[in-house]
Amino acid sequence: MNSSPLVAEKSRLSVQDATIGYDKRIISEDLSVSIPDRSFTVIVGPNACGKSTLLRTLSRLLRPHEGAVLLDGKSIMSYRAKDVARKLGLLPQTSIAPDGITVADLVARGRYPHQGFVRQWTDADEAAVVSAMDATGVTELSARLVDELSGGQRQRVWVAMVLAQETPLLLLDEPTTFLDIAHQIELLELFTDLHLAGNTMVAVLHDLNQAARYGTHLIAMRDGAIVAEGPPAEVVTEKLVEEVFGLPCRVVEDPVSGTPMVVPIGRDRGSRAGDPLVSDSVLS
Repeated sequence: MNSSPLVAEKSRLSVQDATIGYDKRIISEDLSVSIPDRSFTVIVGPNACGKSTLLRTLSRLLRPHEGAVLLDGKSIMSYRAKDVARKLGLLPQTSIAPDGITVADLVARGRYPHQGFVRQWTDADEAAVVSAMDATGVTELSARLVDELSGGQRQRVWVAMVLAQETPLLLLDEPTTFLDIAHQIELLELFTDLHLAGNTMVAVLHDLNQAARYGTHLIAMRDGAIVAEGPPAEVVTEKLVEEVFGLPCRVVEDPVSGTPMVVPIGRDRGSRAGDPLVSDSVLS
C-alpha cells in the first residue's frame, strides 16, 4: 500500500461527565476524556471493557445518557449529520455493503458529505477516491464486487471509503480485524502517515505492542473506566498490564522502535532446547 496522506485542519473532540451505554445497560459513568489534537490515540483494554462503546459515543452513533460529547467546543448532537461527516470519519467494527456494489462505487460513497444539490461530482472527488484506493492497495480490485472479496480485502476497501471522506478526525474500531500481519503493519503505517500529516487518529486496537509502537497517546480502560492515559512509555508498565489485563509480564524496549514491548511471562515449561518437536532450524 502506498500512503497519500491528507493535510488536515485542526479539530477537537472530547467527552465530558458522560454516562454511556446501550438502552438501560450502563457501560461507563462520569466519563471524561479529551482526544489530543493531531495525536494517534489508541484505546486499549480487555474484551468488553467499554473501548468500542467509547468510540461509538465519540462518533455520535451513541447518545450519552448524561453528559456531552463536544466537537470543536459544541455538542456533537447540535451538528447536522452531514456537517459531522465532513469533520469526522468512522470505520465501525462491522460494516455491511449494499448487494451488488463494486469496490470503486463503495469507496466513492465516502464523498457523500461533500455533495449537495448544487455541488455534484468533481475532479476533486475523483482524485480523493483514486488516492484512497491507492493508499489502501485496492486499486486493482476497483471493478470487483465487494461481496466477492475476502475479509481482509473488504476491510481495506472500508478503510479506503473512510479515507476518501477526507476528514481531519478518523475513528477506527479494530481496523486490523481480518488482516494478516503484513497488511496489519501496512495499514498501521498508513495511519501513522496520516497522523504525521496532521490528522487526528483514534483507534481501538487489541494488540498492545502495536498500540505502543504506533500510538502517540494511549487510553487504557477496564470495566468501563479509564485506568490510565498518556504516552505509551508512561502507560505501558508491568504493573498496569497486570492490573488492566490480568497478565504477568515483562516490559522491555522494542528493538526496532524503542517503544515499550510486552513479553508475557506465562507458565515455566523449561528450556525447549531438548524438545524433539522443535527442529534445529527453529532453534538456530
